[in-house]
Amino acid sequence: MSKTYYSKSHEYVTVDGTTGFIGISDYAQNALGNVVYVDMPEQGDDIEAGEEFGAVESVKAASDLFAPVSGAVLDINEQLIDNPRLINEDAMANWIIKIEITDPSQLDDLMDEEEYKAFCESEHK
Repeated sequence: MSKTYYSKSHEYVTVDGTTGFIGISDYAQNALGNVVYVDMPEQGDDIEAGEEFGAVESVKAASDLFAPVSGAVLDINEQLIDNPRLINEDAMANWIIKIEITDPSQLDDLMDEEEYKAFCESEHK
């Protein structure tokens, strides 16, 4: 069964075994507005928790993407190359990269859905 975790920089990782699907949260896509470009790493790249792995650009702003956990990039969501707006349509279904998680204990530093919702509400105050 998969479980989704969130970072304070609004990336999510949906975990299924040792595979993680990383994208931006619905809150983040909403704040960005219309996504026009997604910069992604290459398949086979290693990403480190807390470090930049790409960027999302919208008509309003560009936002760096930070890895919620460390791992090796297994795949990128190639659909986003031609249609980055898929993130606006359903941010949670349109992951950006798929990784092999190298240190599952890093998930303990992330928020679950309830904690993330409270975090987003506190940012609005």
